Order: sequence, then C-alpha cells, then structure tokens
Amino acid sequence: MSTFQDNHRDLTLLEHIERNPDSTQASLAVQLGVAVGTINWHLKRLIEKGYIKVRRIERRKLRYIITSEGMALRARLTVDYIQNSFHLYRLVRERTREAVRQICEAGYSSVQVVGEGDVADVVRLTCLEQGLAVVENGTAPTLRVVELKVHLEWEGSSTHE
Repeated sequence: MSTFQDNHRDLTLLEHIERNPDSTQASLAVQLGVAVGTINWHLKRLIEKGYIKVRRIERRKLRYIITSEGMALRARLTVDYIQNSFHLYRLVRERTREAVRQICEAGYSSVQVVGEGDVADVVRLTCLEQGLAVVENGTAPTLRVVELKVHLEWEGSSTHE
C-alpha cells in the first residue's frame, strides 16, 4: 500500500522527468531534497510497474521516458493531491472556526497567531474572515500552529483543537 508521501514523491518525480527526461538520479535527489538511494528506489518501482521506460543515450547516461500509463498515473496522483490539499484546508478552517467561536464566547475580539507557512496563513485569514483582529502581542488568546494542528492557548494554558 502506497503512502501519501510516496504518492507525492512519485508525482514530483514524474513532473521533473517530464520537464527534463535527461535528469540524473543525483540531480533529481538534489531537486527533491532526498538521498540518491531514495530516488533509485522510486525510479525502479516506477519502471517495474511500467510507468517509466529507460533508454541509454550514452555509455553512462540514461533518459527516462514516461509511458502512457505513467501519464495516467500522474493525472491520478495530481487529482489525489488536489483533493487531499482541499481536505486539509477544510480541516484547518474547521479547527480554526471552532477556536474562534471559543475565543469570541470568552469575550475577546482579537487573537495572536503563532506559526509560519501556509497553514498559519489559512488560520490568520480565517480569523480575519470571522471578525477577529490578528495582533502581534498583548493579552489576546493565542492560536499556535504546529504542522496541521491549531492549538488554542489562554494565558498560561493550552487547549488542543
């Protein structure tokens, strides 16, 4: 059974190979930020399943060619990635709206958002959309973003959302 991470890596590999069929395993490893052995494992698996073919173009140089089955896989993986991203987006928004509800019920009109990246941006925008001012410091409750989790912290304590 393949994991989300494997599917995402396969999709990324297929996209890179489509853009540059003469990529080496070393260059793919650098672009994806993984070990060459990881790239080798994924490529061998994709070749065995018929998604990629390999042609030797020089003594030590290979060209990777995506088959029609590989193009179909890439399309499926792209759709899966988009659906998963929207699911995660909705989940973060739902958690944030629940935290905003608690903050408003407690009588606050502002919140601090601690965290970086796309998830923290979604949290900030959701707070603003729900009428909460996002402040940098003060006595407002804090929404701390850790990966996909949104933690509501009242002065000195925290509640996981």
